[in-house]
Amino acid sequence: MSSALIRLRERSAQFSSTERGVAERILAEPQLVVDLSVHELAQKTFSSPSTIVRMCMHTGYSGYKEFRREVTSELARREQNLRTSKKEIQHSDSLEQIIDKITFANICSLEETRDLLDVDVLRSSVEVIRRARVIYLFGMGASLCAAKDAYLKFLRLNKLCIINEDWHSQLVQSFNATAQDAALVFSYSGATAEVIECMKNLKHRCTPMIAITRCIQSPVSDLADYRLYTAANESLFRSGAMSSRMAQLNVVDILFTALANADYDQSVTQLSRTHIVKDEKR
Repeated sequence: MSSALIRLRERSAQFSSTERGVAERILAEPQLVVDLSVHELAQKTFSSPSTIVRMCMHTGYSGYKEFRREVTSELARREQNLRTSKKEIQHSDSLEQIIDKITFANICSLEETRDLLDVDVLRSSVEVIRRARVIYLFGMGASLCAAKDAYLKFLRLNKLCIINEDWHSQLVQSFNATAQDAALVFSYSGATAEVIECMKNLKHRCTPMIAITRCIQSPVSDLADYRLYTAANESLFRSGAMSSRMAQLNVVDILFTALANADYDQSVTQLSRTHIVKDEKR
């Protein structure tokens, strides 16, 4: 199920100027949808009820009532996650408490990421990867770990992938990419300077870009052609990039499985061929 607020933001570019003004106010204060009727919201946003209903329909809902129900449910989930996210790791925590807190944060991250994924965007991303001559992978720090995981998985399906740890090498990748290739970009923050620099080159080269990034407006999401959003409930130890990494790896698993399923018979044969048998005696 795609987030109502994300759908609103993603489709606002196609709205009329009046609808866009209402959308911007809702995105800034989503609680207004929960608290106000369509007539009250129209007064608050200096619009009309018919404008709000059209905006909801353009977002993919039957009307304000359905949109309001989805936003209410979404905000309730956010509130629940906000309460639980405050359960930071404390110096006095026992090992049992650390296990519970980290596990719960990862579970919340995966569930939120599931809700944020847009099936249409996922389908389009799979098609871009299927058609690509080469898949170029980009990411720094912990996001590079997720990029490496994608490299190993796509390699099993005999998709030509290129990945480099060094940023200068990634920059060279971006210069070499073409419109016949695809770029898979990983950045939890959406503001990684090195990744943004590569994406600017990729945009100039007309290379389709799929970004796996946090669900906020950012330079990475603005530059990307396709956005697969992740959520994360990071603990106090943010440098560990724990739940954000789990969310990225989950999206990689989904992409890989969807890609394999698109060419099922060929994928089964290829996975069997590339399976490395372990020597148990050794």
